[in-house]
Order: sequence, then structure tokens, then C-alpha cells
Amino acid sequence: MATEVIDTKAKFIRGFSDKTRLQILECLKQNEKTVSELVEELQGNQSNISQHLSCLKGCGLIVGRQEGKYVYYRLRSEQITEMLNLIDLVFEQVGNEVDKCDSHLY
Repeated sequence: MATEVIDTKAKFIRGFSDKTRLQILECLKQNEKTVSELVEELQGNQSNISQHLSCLKGCGLIVGRQEGKYVYYRLRSEQITEMLNLIDLVFEQVGNEVDKCDSHLY
């Protein structure tokens, strides 16, 4: 596989690799939300949440729509929801090993 494709896939997967971004994705599984709603739900600060939303948008995982003065964010597609659900299923199988992993190559 071409190096450029692997690099692009790595960027895409990076969207899932941060705790805050993963929390945002989980929050958006059910319905769209504004930055303010995400800040309240995640007990975060607006600047930090906005930066992570920008990353998720750049990775193609979420989209936003403007309505008046608010931007509503949602997962880009049902496949992203399915991917998050699949991560949960795989984690059920490997969670103990991941928890014990001493290798921190990230």
C-alpha cells in the first residue's frame, strides 16, 4: 500500500486516539450538539472542545451545520457510529490486555 495512503489512514485514526475526542464522538452518537452542549456534558472548556471539534472535522469524522448563531455538530455518517460500536465490541474482547499493556509506543 502506498505510503501516502497509510499516512492518510493514520491521520484518520488519530481522530479516535484522544480521550476528549473519543468522548465527543460518543456524545454525538445519539444526536447533534452545539459546542456549548458538549462543553456542559463533558465538563470541559470551550476552547479545548472547539480545538478537538476542529480536529474531528478535519479528520472527516464529524460535520457541522449553521443554524442562526449556533453550529450543530454530528457524526458524518452511520458508518462512523458503526465504527464506534465496533470499537466497543472489540474492546470487550481485549480490554483486559489493553489495560495491562506496558508498551507505550504512541
